[in-house]
Amino acid sequence: MNFLLQNIWLILFFVWGIPLTSFRSKFRKFVYQTDSWLINIKPYFMKELKALFGDSFPNNQQYYRLRNSYRIYLSIYFLLFLLYFNFQSSAQTSSTPSTVEVITGSSIPEFSLHDQNDQLFDIRSVLGKKNLVIYFYPKDDSPGCTKQACSFRDQFEVFREADALIIGISSGSVKSHKEFAAKYNLNYTLLSDEGNHVRKLFGVPTNFLGLVPGRVTYVVNKEGKVVFIFNSQMNAEQHVTEALQILKALK
Repeated sequence: MNFLLQNIWLILFFVWGIPLTSFRSKFRKFVYQTDSWLINIKPYFMKELKALFGDSFPNNQQYYRLRNSYRIYLSIYFLLFLLYFNFQSSAQTSSTPSTVEVITGSSIPEFSLHDQNDQLFDIRSVLGKKNLVIYFYPKDDSPGCTKQACSFRDQFEVFREADALIIGISSGSVKSHKEFAAKYNLNYTLLSDEGNHVRKLFGVPTNFLGLVPGRVTYVVNKEGKVVFIFNSQMNAEQHVTEALQILKALK
């Protein structure tokens, strides 16, 4: 049930996308006068749009049925997008006062989570004693996250010379983190944030219409203040480069 609630918008877009895709396929085949499924992947759009919003085949009842059905399903799909954005806006407005987005210059919230060895890690044990590089990532063992994790691993000694601890956080379970760390010989702390409670505390944004957890890195100095934030979903390895540049500037 929790999975359904957390992914309700993804499920709605997927479920409604099935009939929409079917009607679009039938409509394109009619408009381009072909029975080949290849028409669905060919980059032809102008004739389709003209037929969808105009009257390309006057008095053709099959054309009208296909066009009207396509219009209805497409309109409802756009309505889902509007409802989603409205929902996201309402959720942000109604967020609790205790949840404050972490920005440059602010202190990070206190939290404790279990690491990949199922040991409780309390951020207070290192806060103010070490520089911290806290990075939130979407998923264990995915291509981008693996590149990012291995890049942090490869630069581990450089981070240690800068008196900095690397802490990776995602919603993966302790078991998932342990397998991920073992597979790639990760030599730093991975924390399991099941339920995304700490992610929400930091105010880490999502990407791709809220369907993918954001990839954000926070550099925290020894005074416990955030001195740099890097947000990039696609440039996974650049998180390491940017963090190192900031740490060098702190010396």
